[in-house]
Amino acid sequence: MLRDLETVPVGSVTRGTTNTNRLRRIDRWISEHPAFRRALDPFVVDLGYGASGVTTFELASRLARARADVETLGLEIDAGRVLRARGQLDRLARGELPFPAGLAVAFDLGGFEVPTGGRRPAVIRAFNVLRQYDESEVAEAWSRMTMRLAPGGLLVEGTCDELGRIASWVGIEASEKDAAAASVPSTFTISLRLTGLDRPSVVAERLPKVLIHRNVPGERVHDLLAALDRAWRVHAPLSVYGPQQRWIRSVETLRDRGWPVRGNARRWRLGELTLDWAAVAPH
Repeated sequence: MLRDLETVPVGSVTRGTTNTNRLRRIDRWISEHPAFRRALDPFVVDLGYGASGVTTFELASRLARARADVETLGLEIDAGRVLRARGQLDRLARGELPFPAGLAVAFDLGGFEVPTGGRRPAVIRAFNVLRQYDESEVAEAWSRMTMRLAPGGLLVEGTCDELGRIASWVGIEASEKDAAAASVPSTFTISLRLTGLDRPSVVAERLPKVLIHRNVPGERVHDLLAALDRAWRVHAPLSVYGPQQRWIRSVETLRDRGWPVRGNARRWRLGELTLDWAAVAPH
């Protein structure tokens, strides 16, 4: 049974666009994050999974490679989508879907209030759910979600294109002592398909809502994308060794010039760039 339908979920219905492998870049980042790897209870919420439960199944399958004990709950504000995803669960049990039949996945009705029956998630993934909101509404949505996290948990909120080749997101880490204290991101990540990439600033159209209108002169995110484009151009000759080498050197250039870059070449090779949130926070 669905949750009491008289209890109205917090939020607005999204377009529900869902494509296979759309969120693969985000999933692999989450799978290596300490908030998930070290969680006492590896319970993960996929908030706003869309018209199909496929991205929730993919999330559960990818995370299970790192933690076999992961449990994943897909939440949607649209009751029809929940019923459809539960139908997919029945198909999974019959072996009709290309995912392990034993995946610990469930679907329920819910929005930014993140109803979990009192269980606190180690991770909440909320992707492509805030694009239709005003920038002024973002902080409240973040606050509602992070209050539901377990201490030391992680909220991943961002945007990607329909094929998952261009993505960016913020990571908001809950305090080890008080999850409710988390309201400011700790990291900002860009992830791009490097093959055929013209310029990294193509991500400007897929920035999180909190940044998408800030890509203007005088804002930090504008400075970042301009610096990244310059480094990408300067290191064009490295393309003969593959776009990964060109990207790695571009990221190293940013780091050498004082940008607070995180990670190492193993992550950069994937087309990722993660920095401290302070480097792009709006003025």
